[in-house]
Amino acid sequence: MSFDYDLFVIGGGSGGVRAARIAASQYGARVGLAEESRMGGTCVIRGCVPKKLMIFAASAPGMAEEMRGYGWQGAATGLFDWEVFRQKLDAELVRLETIYASGLEKAGVTIHKCRARLADHHTVELADGARVTARHILIAVGGRPAKPGIPGEDLGLISDDLFLMEQLPRRALLVGGGFIACEFATILNGLGVGTVQAYRGDAVLRGFDREARDLATLQLSTCGVDLRLGVSPTRLERQGDRVLAHFDDGASEEFDAVFFATGRKPYTGDLGLENTGVRLGKGGAIEVDEWSQTAVPSIFAVGDVTDRVNLTPVAIREGHSFADTIFGAKPRKVRHDPVASAVYMRPHELGSIGLTEEQAAERGPVDVYSAQFRPMQSMFAGSDAKVLMKLLVDPSDDRVLGCHIFGPSAGEMIQLAAIPITMGCTKADFDATMAVHPTIAEELVTMRSRSRRIGENGGNDG
Repeated sequence: MSFDYDLFVIGGGSGGVRAARIAASQYGARVGLAEESRMGGTCVIRGCVPKKLMIFAASAPGMAEEMRGYGWQGAATGLFDWEVFRQKLDAELVRLETIYASGLEKAGVTIHKCRARLADHHTVELADGARVTARHILIAVGGRPAKPGIPGEDLGLISDDLFLMEQLPRRALLVGGGFIACEFATILNGLGVGTVQAYRGDAVLRGFDREARDLATLQLSTCGVDLRLGVSPTRLERQGDRVLAHFDDGASEEFDAVFFATGRKPYTGDLGLENTGVRLGKGGAIEVDEWSQTAVPSIFAVGDVTDRVNLTPVAIREGHSFADTIFGAKPRKVRHDPVASAVYMRPHELGSIGLTEEQAAERGPVDVYSAQFRPMQSMFAGSDAKVLMKLLVDPSDDRVLGCHIFGPSAGEMIQLAAIPITMGCTKADFDATMAVHPTIAEELVTMRSRSRRIGENGGNDG
């Protein structure tokens, strides 16, 4: 049987674009790709990139305050002009989108600017009415924000909407306690929006190391976010041009905007999967094996739609490995553990790789090396904010099981720490490394005394 394409990719995000470009440019495959929205996907258009630029913008007031602690009496930020920022942001996203599209075109990939769905194991129906066939199909449609399912939730916004607002709200409610919620709470607060963050748990960032979570929770409150733990909205209703939020503690308040950051779900609706043997797992994620192959031999999936590790670099690696395996005769699996990640809060970030202290304790004895201290730069300016540097070590072989950093530029630091940890380094390797002084990161190589040992029963032996 002859096919129109060797590969057809559904989704123009980071994972799909990488797979398409590598298959076409390096291995000569005939590749088609369909994207219903903007090229670049969540990360480039409505996630990592615009969010990080907003974090930079939101950091200015704190930096000005810190400089006053250094004697700059006139240090001030003035007024933030949302319209000026938005115009520059839009231009930058257009630039990046153009780079993604031109890279595919130069590689010889045919781009279809429309939605696509599966008709069978080798056939794709395009929204423009065309039908194409492919020897292999790769699903890389990512995920979408999920709302909590409360009455009136249509009055609420999602994280995507912040990038499109014509003007910032005066007062906003941010619902959720995950990394998106925490990042957006600090963005809104830093840009001058009165921000309330409501989260049902007792500390934000569930799933991260508890010691780091406690510092992150404290930081949200001290930086000006009105953080309310153990509270969730039960319904929303229109109140003139504002939104009235009712909470499960009996309170109700008005806001100019309500943002839901209550998780994301794989974007598998109306994808035509019922026409194939592709299986869905928990939350609607596409089930794949270690080669990113579904239950149908001709259909593969990468990225957030598989709900394995939902990070852009992981999707890129999965897409590249897929292309190498299928078209390059170079079988390559993706290692999903350990994977470093960062939460870009303000002013301190959280960087993490490997096991948390809680996870490590469940597998057996673990030595904890942990240090909290006030960093030189902010301490001199009068801040009481603390940094956390933490290593988790297996006492049986001295291998470093995890690293957690809460502090300025923690995302940059954890990237470098991830290299030796991924290589399987030991605590002795860290100890043998000469410190760079004075830095925050030098603490990683100068912690000689164990803080505690967690025993097999989860108890503290140290």
